[in-house]
Amino acid sequence: MRALAVAVAILLLVGAGAPAAQDWPQFRGPTGQGISADNRVPLEWSETRNVIWKTPVAGRGWSSPVVAGGRVWITSAVASGGSTSLRVMGFDAATGAGLVDVELFRIRRDQTTTNPKNSDASPTPIVEADRVYVHFGSNGTAAVTTAGEIVWKTRFEYESQHGSGGSPVLYRDLLIINCDGFDSPFVVALDKRTGRAKWRRVRRMPWSQAYSTPLVVRAGDADQVVSVGASFTVALDPLTGREIWRVGYPDGFSNVPRPVFGDGLVFVTTGFQQPSLLAVRVDGRDDVSRTHVAWALTRGVPHTPSPILVGDELYIVSDLGVATCLDARTGAPHWVERLGGNYSASPVYAGARIYFTSEEGVTTVIAPGTTFTRLATSVLDGTMLASPAVSDGSFFVRTDGHLYRLGESAR
Repeated sequence: MRALAVAVAILLLVGAGAPAAQDWPQFRGPTGQGISADNRVPLEWSETRNVIWKTPVAGRGWSSPVVAGGRVWITSAVASGGSTSLRVMGFDAATGAGLVDVELFRIRRDQTTTNPKNSDASPTPIVEADRVYVHFGSNGTAAVTTAGEIVWKTRFEYESQHGSGGSPVLYRDLLIINCDGFDSPFVVALDKRTGRAKWRRVRRMPWSQAYSTPLVVRAGDADQVVSVGASFTVALDPLTGREIWRVGYPDGFSNVPRPVFGDGLVFVTTGFQQPSLLAVRVDGRDDVSRTHVAWALTRGVPHTPSPILVGDELYIVSDLGVATCLDARTGAPHWVERLGGNYSASPVYAGARIYFTSEEGVTTVIAPGTTFTRLATSVLDGTMLASPAVSDGSFFVRTDGHLYRLGESAR
């Protein structure tokens, strides 16, 4: 009954203004929180089982797949000579055949990211109708049609120490992006039709790196865009960029996980060196650091994978493979288990199950609930840092060399 209630709630949420349930059009899916109502997905797979197709992908990139309109979209950085081509690629969701491969920007090799774990194509695209929006950090942002025609391109100057990681988010006619460099970080909203800036909000001091993706939440009768940065998380009016509230953590920086939201609480992680997980009530104003933090956790908090909220439980997995289930309202732990491996990809909920994928290509499946129940373990070849997508009864998974569609072979 619990899993059914969760699935019904998800279907209602997806049907209320979010993209169609069969699509996964942005980082972490229709709601941006890693949740799918699809109950036809496979429990397990291997290189020889439940692989509908497997397609080689040129170049290097850790952008997650997105799926819409029967196509799968990723970005990739393809090195050639002394330069790197930053590209958007579209594949047929039914067959894996390549359909679109367009260069949007070209950078010198000495402009590439300096962190070996990152790539020059880590932010995830967004698909809406016949537009695909792609972001390569300070190397450029663009809109293309689903046929591969370039609509607009733009660039913003900021110094990113380890490359880019955060993906954009769409809100009405705006494409909202965290531009977090250690010299002059800011949040910007672009007109999605033209690429021109509609508003720009400079981050508060002290300035430092962050790599997170904003999340739009509903607080009372108004929307907020929650933007995680170094030292502060802020909630902004998505139409104007006006700050609504902020919560501080002076020692936090290089934040990666995307926040999740439920029951009036937004859950954010504070980044390096010692990360904390904060549950913040979203009905505050101005500095809410001392008034609206419902609870905080300091053990087993991830640097990279995002949390996932299923029912009344919040699930996290640390970069070193320790998974924790918490009471979302109080922060009290229900269980802590070591999954094994190293983790960068964010977990997903589908088929009334939670899937955790390690960098080593191992996916551990558990049943949601206050008791730890491991259901299956699957392995694919290659390294996996990108988060899976869910669409049409299948997982779409990216490794360091391939794109997969995983589904029940007999269906």
